[in-house]
Amino acid sequence: MSNTENFECEYIYHVYTHANGKDLIFREEENYRYFLNKLIKYIIPIAEIYAYCLMPNHFHLLLRFKKIGEILNIDEHKYLMKQFSNLLNSYAKAYNKRYNRKGSLFLDYLKRKKVSDEKYLVKLLHYIHNNPVNHGFVEDISMWKYSSYHSYINLKKTSKIERNEMMQYFDTVDNFIEYQKSNVEYDFLIID
Repeated sequence: MSNTENFECEYIYHVYTHANGKDLIFREEENYRYFLNKLIKYIIPIAEIYAYCLMPNHFHLLLRFKKIGEILNIDEHKYLMKQFSNLLNSYAKAYNKRYNRKGSLFLDYLKRKKVSDEKYLVKLLHYIHNNPVNHGFVEDISMWKYSSYHSYINLKKTSKIERNEMMQYFDTVDNFIEYQKSNVEYDFLIID
């Protein structure tokens, strides 16, 4: 179901995809930085990003699509998907050139799930930030450099992450950190 759900403006989505086969999406630190720059170029104009986590073979985004205005006869889903297509294609093209590689880097489809429940939203934020721990890359989420977690714990630093929306669920940064580092059951969180 989540793969066929159409994107709609002004809704929150969990967006994620994996590398094709056993490939890696990110081999070195420069790859992560390059992808984040492409994310800023293609996705920030159409969405507020609440959270992200970049893993060696997949990534997760939590975002809300902006209202695209009163453009007549526009298919919102196609317009928003085109931005993701531009992001993934431009990254894959540069990646393939850098590593003298050919073929598809990402799976053929972008997985997505609309978020309509606040409880689910907060658990999803936890899930995304804890992805490196859950996959055994680090023991503590603060050790992973390629997620939005550090943006949340340093609110004085300017960020492209829209933190205010999610911070309303936590009274303080300390409460945020405590929740992010707690054990949370993902009982109704379905990731496919």
